[in-house]
Amino acid sequence: MAPTFSVIVPTCNRPRHIGGCLRALTRQSYPRERFEVIVVDDGSREPLDRIVAPYRTCLDLTLLRQSNAGPATARNTGASVARGTYLAFTDDDCRPRGDWLGRLDTAFHTGPGRMIGGRTVNRLRNCYSAASQSIVDVVYAFYNRDPAAARFFASNNIAMPRKMFEAAGGFDGHFFKGASEDREFCDRWLLCGYPMAYDPDVVVQHLHRLTLRSFCAQHFTYGRGALHYHAVRARRGSGRMRDDMRFHEQLPYHLRQLFSQMNPTRAARLLALLMLWQVANAAGFAYERLRAD
Repeated sequence: MAPTFSVIVPTCNRPRHIGGCLRALTRQSYPRERFEVIVVDDGSREPLDRIVAPYRTCLDLTLLRQSNAGPATARNTGASVARGTYLAFTDDDCRPRGDWLGRLDTAFHTGPGRMIGGRTVNRLRNCYSAASQSIVDVVYAFYNRDPAAARFFASNNIAMPRKMFEAAGGFDGHFFKGASEDREFCDRWLLCGYPMAYDPDVVVQHLHRLTLRSFCAQHFTYGRGALHYHAVRARRGSGRMRDDMRFHEQLPYHLRQLFSQMNPTRAARLLALLMLWQVANAAGFAYERLRAD
């Protein structure tokens, strides 16, 4: 019988991470025969056969390899061979909680024809990783204020019917380095008339260790991707950049909510990193605009 879920995990040059993700998937309480796992190696320097081999006996596991083309294309590659009724996407540096697929199964029984996005929780004691998670939390608070009418999910914790994913056209592989392809996909999903729902009980833990340099580089790259995202939306008439400016107008309110839960020292440190986030993001956007002119 075809599985209910196809779990798709893109990876590139992070063998320890993919091993940890697979280990977490072996701990799912969901029946093992009802899901498959598809790992897509996006051009890693070293083959992953040795890493995934121990998990073949306890998971219905497929390993695919492609030339480096980015995570969006890797996800599409995995989806092209998937057999499940639903596709569930996560990343190699994520650890789905033991009830992850069970929670998704319950959510799809409630409303089968929609995209479900879950909650991501930072698992590292790292101020830069924690700041990045706080940014995601603020973004979700704005775009998913109404959980039943959500508008944005990051691609490390989403699931949807496979046939609807195919009808929507999958991820846009032209978005580089994992920058804004999830924003574009969510926008196109809604343009197709498909609903999205946020379920905070669908949880993955995130182990993305960052330094000051990689934190700045990450958000600079997101800024570059944002320019392409807005250009795509403008071409197809699915939205205007000024519509998203409401997020920045409401940002102080969401930050006050966030800081109210912290001690002053931690809040001050986070505020400094959030200011750096805005600078890096704006710099990436400006850089990409200059390149395009």
